[in-house]
Amino acid sequence: MIFQAKAAVADNKGSFTIEEIEVHPPGAGEVRVALKASGICHTDYDSLNWGYHHVLGHEGAGIVESVGEGVTHVKAGDKVLLNWAIPCRCCYQCQTGHQNICEKNSPVTGSNPDDGAAQAGTTRWRGEALKRSFNIGTLSNYTVVKQEAVIPYNVEIPFESACIIGCGVMTGYGSVVNAAKLAAGSSAVILGTGGVGLNVIQGARISGAAKIIAVDVNQQRLDMAKQFGATHLILADRDDVGLMKASEKVKELCGGRGADYGFECTGIPALGAAPLAMVRNAGTAVQVSGIEQTIEIDMNLFEWDKIYMNPLYGMAMPEFDFPKLLDLYSQGALMLDELITRTYALENLQQAIDDMMAGRNAKGVVVFP
Repeated sequence: MIFQAKAAVADNKGSFTIEEIEVHPPGAGEVRVALKASGICHTDYDSLNWGYHHVLGHEGAGIVESVGEGVTHVKAGDKVLLNWAIPCRCCYQCQTGHQNICEKNSPVTGSNPDDGAAQAGTTRWRGEALKRSFNIGTLSNYTVVKQEAVIPYNVEIPFESACIIGCGVMTGYGSVVNAAKLAAGSSAVILGTGGVGLNVIQGARISGAAKIIAVDVNQQRLDMAKQFGATHLILADRDDVGLMKASEKVKELCGGRGADYGFECTGIPALGAAPLAMVRNAGTAVQVSGIEQTIEIDMNLFEWDKIYMNPLYGMAMPEFDFPKLLDLYSQGALMLDELITRTYALENLQQAIDDMMAGRNAKGVVVFP
């Protein structure tokens, strides 16, 4: 049966409209999901300028409506999280444990920017196949995805709290645990305390960091950072070029040598090198926010023996990482409910985007009836 779904569709002009689309039954190896909640991320705003029509959204949780031939790990009625970095499980990167940068399916690595399911007509609009953001398009009350994109769960958690695991939580937590492999008893500095930065703070806290220093220009965000585990707060000056003055304060807090780990979570190209200025010799700097612009780096910042990392999606392997995150939530160690500042109806998506861009929310979520 073909379902009529309501979805946010990029209009190819830098904005979007709420449209009625067709969502066809799942084919072999596919799953049709009734979305219950979708997180709003800065990438959703960026995707408005991708240059083609597509269903927005890449953080989702919902219920399996039906499955296609060959799908055995989920069934109708199962609660699932959606994973946008869909592995093929066959390429070199997948086989060596780097599913987040799959050579066949990842639109981020540039290897496969087209949505094969949309090309086959699974999702249609105005009589034509319609692509979906990162091959999942979660800002729609129904979607059809590859079976590798769905992770079942049975933990008691609101859908709006569950959906954000699929990008912001995984990216922040994974950058600490999977990428940096932060050691217990160490020190960490986090630049930017938005949704991703707060989850870096949580990852550092859960990993046993002794000193967690949050840096931001927004006092309200810093107050929230303390709630999520920051032990020290630095209110930065917007005119502090490269956060060099803030880096001196970090060094003072860390015995004059700098933090063991530094995490950039601002998404501001001019701050791409800033964590290098805040870590000690032989320290590790992690660029979490996905800056892709060309930036200049003073090579003196690398002195000496410093490591600079640029992981994608917290080096996620969702079928293993998502259950761990849900277990941490069940134990009360991972704060997810507290991250949700406000929920919205799909018709109020523009307000959700405006609130995100203005920094009003830790995390905004669209919920579906």
